[in-house]
Amino acid sequence: MKFSYVAFDVEGKRFEDAIDSPNEEGARRSLSDRGLFVVELSRGAGRPAAAGGAARPGRRMSRAACLAEFTRQMSILVSTGTPLVQALGAVERQVLDARFGAMLADVRMRIEEGSTLADAMAEHPRYFDAVARSLVSAGEASGKLDAMLQRLAVIIRQQEVTRRSLAAAMSYPVLLISIAGVVLVAMLLFIIPRFAVLFESLDTPLPASTAFLMGASQHLRGHWVYELPIALGAVVCVVLWLKSAAGRRALDTWSIRAPLISRLVVSLAMARMARLLGVLLESRVPLLEALSLTKQAMANHHYARLLEEIEESVTQGSSMSAVVGRSALISPAFAEAVRSGEESGQVGRVLVSLAEYMEEDNALLVKSVTQLLEPVVLIILGLVVGIVAVSMFLPLFDATAATHSGGAGA
Repeated sequence: MKFSYVAFDVEGKRFEDAIDSPNEEGARRSLSDRGLFVVELSRGAGRPAAAGGAARPGRRMSRAACLAEFTRQMSILVSTGTPLVQALGAVERQVLDARFGAMLADVRMRIEEGSTLADAMAEHPRYFDAVARSLVSAGEASGKLDAMLQRLAVIIRQQEVTRRSLAAAMSYPVLLISIAGVVLVAMLLFIIPRFAVLFESLDTPLPASTAFLMGASQHLRGHWVYELPIALGAVVCVVLWLKSAAGRRALDTWSIRAPLISRLVVSLAMARMARLLGVLLESRVPLLEALSLTKQAMANHHYARLLEEIEESVTQGSSMSAVVGRSALISPAFAEAVRSGEESGQVGRVLVSLAEYMEEDNALLVKSVTQLLEPVVLIILGLVVGIVAVSMFLPLFDATAATHSGGAGA
């Protein structure tokens, strides 16, 4: 299949040609591997049409994916000397998400009216957080906007890779639990009532587990009209509570103490802290400002509080390692890296190197946790199914045993 494209190389030279590829994603990847930045791409051998976000209103992408692609493309265009407004227009024409395209159009118009890129991004905090705006502002002030955009792209892309890895790792256990829940409810509603008729005809005492399942089935069948809204309401209440400050703190505390997942949560948080703080310091952002921005970007309350303690320590003239070294949230290797970085005056570079190492290690850790979690879920589901099966067949065994005993006595 042929795709026509318009692209630029790193020197700003324009290319307009066609490429053979099985799909659009493969065409973009092939052109990117050749060092070309794709501005327009369309199926067919003719000149590609403008591919604005509005032309593809049905395509939806995550914010992290949009931002990673945006920052990478902008860094390439800006490094080739493309004016900022033209670079934004080129990216805007090829975005796949209509909402993100509309946001870029607003950013471009604000820059055309005289605003800086950082100030224009500040009008859209849903897409650009404080870290992104700070890096862009530092890049504009130093004249190294392309390098800052590239660093920002690395941060966002790594976050997206981590999110996708976790989502993929948890999809199988969640699927198993969901199927088991549906099967259990179906058994209570449709299967167990058939056994109830059989048990009544046997006229034998029921074991406690069987009686419990019979009662649960009867209750659910008679009151599901009321209990379904109650269950949905309970789920909504739990979600709202988890979104509150108290709920988030409770979830954060549980996540760093829970078996199996606590090691992964702590390692991911340390890697994120090292990556953000290291990139900010390497970008010549002042230490106190870098600590404040990293604190805002940390999702876990306990790590945000740790950064606040570090910020207070640095303000009083002490070192980062003094706080990091005594924290139970930080590994000894992390603390030693911070101490070495302070002694050499290269904290930013050390933290970035540490983040790269930890991110590689975390990829393996996600797989390990998943491999441990899956058998645990299977064992729990097996126990539930086994208890239900035994509870249903135990009265039949008792009745058969009683019948044989009666026949032997006769």
